[in-house]
Amino acid sequence: MSKYLDLSLTKLHELLKTKQVTPLMLVEEAFSRIEASKELNAFITLDKDKALEVASSLESMEVDNLLFGIPIAIKDNIVTSNLRTTCASKMLENFIPIYDATVIKKLKDRHMIIIGKTNMDEFAMGSTTESSYFKPTLNPYDKTRVPGGSSGGSAAAVGANLVPFALGSDTGGSIRQPAAYCGLVGMKPTYGRVSRYGLVAFASSLDQIGPMSRNVYENAVLLNALAGRDTKDLTSSSLEVEDYTRLIGTDVSHLKVAIPKYFMSDIVSSEVKEQINKVIDILKNEGIVVDYIDLLHLNKAVTLYQIIASGEASSNLARFDGIRYGYSTLNPTDLDELYTSTRSSGFGPEVKRRIMVGSYILSGDNATTYYNKALAIRSEMTSSFKEAFKNYDLIIGPTTTTTAGHLNEGITDPLKTFLDDVLAIPVNMAGLPGMNIPIGFNQDHLPVGMQLIANSYEEAKIYQLASFLEKKLNIITPGGE
Repeated sequence: MSKYLDLSLTKLHELLKTKQVTPLMLVEEAFSRIEASKELNAFITLDKDKALEVASSLESMEVDNLLFGIPIAIKDNIVTSNLRTTCASKMLENFIPIYDATVIKKLKDRHMIIIGKTNMDEFAMGSTTESSYFKPTLNPYDKTRVPGGSSGGSAAAVGANLVPFALGSDTGGSIRQPAAYCGLVGMKPTYGRVSRYGLVAFASSLDQIGPMSRNVYENAVLLNALAGRDTKDLTSSSLEVEDYTRLIGTDVSHLKVAIPKYFMSDIVSSEVKEQINKVIDILKNEGIVVDYIDLLHLNKAVTLYQIIASGEASSNLARFDGIRYGYSTLNPTDLDELYTSTRSSGFGPEVKRRIMVGSYILSGDNATTYYNKALAIRSEMTSSFKEAFKNYDLIIGPTTTTTAGHLNEGITDPLKTFLDDVLAIPVNMAGLPGMNIPIGFNQDHLPVGMQLIANSYEEAKIYQLASFLEKKLNIITPGGE
């Protein structure tokens, strides 16, 4: 088997431009790797024939950008024209969209090649990829452990170097947490920075599509391709897109960094704290100011998420009624039975649990008691972050409280699926950009991740410090030569 996909993006670009490597060779190598790693169950649907066809069509074209001819995997809640999009559910098991999400159009404009759709927690509801209708994905570092979620398939595909890139979506840590568990770079951009048009909605005020990659520079290159205003998404920002690679490699000694005290409290395991403290020492030795600060309501993040995300999920998933598209029960006696039977059979336990909780939260006076109160606390949390960014360039801390857990470890504890994301959820609540980078391993050689958070639309600062740490720590990742 060739090893072109072990090379960096810039090296691959050089080889593609000089015709020493062709897109077809890269696609064939990707499918060979996927076949050899089938036990990971990283993909739900592969699009081999189309990928080979696209790759062949690019052979005679001029290589005009860094992403030209590069394979990419897509989380299966991002719609793809004529390619099955299931959301890892029985409800959409046979759903084939008739249009592309905006991010898919952008990738095709750069002549990237879509390999297939990755496994995930059903409708993005979960933190382990175990709620998938198509069975769990396994962690490439230890196949007895989870890859995280809900973008677990995307994380496993990149972490195992089956493909250089994948797209994920992040509602409460669903890019950053699996990136931490699988030892890769995962960016949740500022809310509104990347179009959500064509993303199957879970919690609309929290969801954001983002890039997952092998290293920091490549992540920034992909975000350059994804970001921008989209008139089809009313929450899309009109701010001009900047070059997210522009600060990579520049001096970081002037930066001021804050660490929320809650992020280093007893909720975080000693092995994770140990790796974070090593990074803190590196930062201080570089002359970077590192202070511990208090931020409001971080300890309420999980409760806020349960209320807001469940409420929005119950509303968004009401469209799956067995009438317009997706699964429909056979031979119902009346309309009530059609609705009840379709939704009872079409949704899995985790999704039904969140719909029920969300429906209760939004019913009658509960909307004021719970949902409106949660929104008010969310606003205070956001203001606390914004106040901190008046004095600091970045906020850092662990991405997760522990390393990847074993399969089936939390399957009987519904609360655990929320607690896994306790450090990641506040970023979504505040609409801020946050990124995971790998910073080391525990004694079992499981990856440990660190989260870097910036003020809105300041992703470039994240890439600046992340690239510095990546070089200092010298964490070996695929394509990092």
